Amino acid sequence: MSGDAEADVVVVGAGLAGLVAARRLAAQGVRPVVLEARDRVGGRLLNEPIGDGKVVEIGGQWIGPTQHRIAALAAELGIGTFPSYDEGRHLIEVRGRRASYTGSLADTRPGLVRDLARGISPLALADFERARARLDRMARAVPLEQPWTAARAGSWDNQTFESWVRRNTVTAAARTLFELATEAVWACEPGEVSLLHILFYTHSAGGFDRLVGTENGAQQDRFVGGSQLLALNMAAAMSPGDLRLEAPVRRICQDREGVIVQFGATHAPASLRARRAIVAVPPTLAGRIAYDPPLPALRDQLTQRMPQGAVIKTMAVYDRPFWREAGLSGQATTDVGPARVTFDNSPPDGTPGVLLGFLEGRVAREWCARPAAERRAAVLAGHARLFGPRARGPEQFVERAWAEEEWTRGCYGCVMTPGGWTGFGPALRAPVGRLHWAGSETATVWSGYMDGAVQSGERAAAEALAALGRPD
Repeated sequence: MSGDAEADVVVVGAGLAGLVAARRLAAQGVRPVVLEARDRVGGRLLNEPIGDGKVVEIGGQWIGPTQHRIAALAAELGIGTFPSYDEGRHLIEVRGRRASYTGSLADTRPGLVRDLARGISPLALADFERARARLDRMARAVPLEQPWTAARAGSWDNQTFESWVRRNTVTAAARTLFELATEAVWACEPGEVSLLHILFYTHSAGGFDRLVGTENGAQQDRFVGGSQLLALNMAAAMSPGDLRLEAPVRRICQDREGVIVQFGATHAPASLRARRAIVAVPPTLAGRIAYDPPLPALRDQLTQRMPQGAVIKTMAVYDRPFWREAGLSGQATTDVGPARVTFDNSPPDGTPGVLLGFLEGRVAREWCARPAAERRAAVLAGHARLFGPRARGPEQFVERAWAEEEWTRGCYGCVMTPGGWTGFGPALRAPVGRLHWAGSETATVWSGYMDGAVQSGERAAAEALAALGRPD
């Protein structure tokens, strides 16, 4: 790059992946400039104040066992964690029957099975568990670095998760449980996602139970001060001028000397020259940037096969968590909805009480089109059905429909449609000239989670450093 370069590396996106990449580059004496389309940092992490200096997270929020990278980052940034509230009885409502239980659906203790039998037949539970165990065995056969090389990759990638579930379960209730789990983890329907992607993702997290669980699972702990604090603290440590907000990237040009990144207003974009670029946004958004020369066909078509999930995340805030007084954990799974998964999302000291409700997949898409007041009333009616009439009258109600966010267009992340991994998977992480790709979707361990975002930022930074002759 000629002497007028303004940065060594341009990083597109100030979510976790982009900020981690910039942090790693700066630590090695390489100057990054981060361009962020929003007026804030954090990407899919976002805190919402609820008074008295407390927040709820209306974006990604949890950290679980084996998520070592995000745990190390939080420790470096001085951010603590606290356990998700998991005491008391959980509720489950499937196909018109309801039960309460403690522990995990995968637990086979007689007492748990007896409790669940009020809402789910023992046959359905055994049916679900048998299929889940087989899914875990299959998942372990998927290479995390190259899922498309699995011995049965072609067969697994040419079918949806729904088709596999239908062939491997005999009860409608077990199929409903898999449907609810798919919505909760991938924010889509079983018929919309490749079986190979489900297997890769499951292996990436260390098992299906770890994906859906609270204790010893992906939802085990939360961050003191809210998860967005991770991004805020990293941004605060950056050198002046190295982070530019409200700077959406429109075009990235490459030549023999480096890259020219155009950003800002479409009618009068600014330009920034650098030696390399790291694009740290979801593949579906990366595909909306113009490139010169154009991206290789394989990379561009990959982005067309990785849609974002659909999520509306709601928070009902009460004076106190009254459900705890009734011996309930606040955790519920229901096929009625519209919030089909709930959690107690109260601050560490327990006040105020917060019920988190997720609308996901098909339900989120349907309710996005309805008025906000109607959506609120329906969510609160569902809370009241599960937790009693007091749930109808929160002091505050907060929601975020992530598919409507201009610079997100969905959550929690992207999924692979059938044929995606085997047809286009090699293009997911492969650099294109001076361009490197980051983002949680490109991770091999805890793909789709904050831990995966950290891994991806570290990898992309290492690639750029090596190309600049500054090995990490």
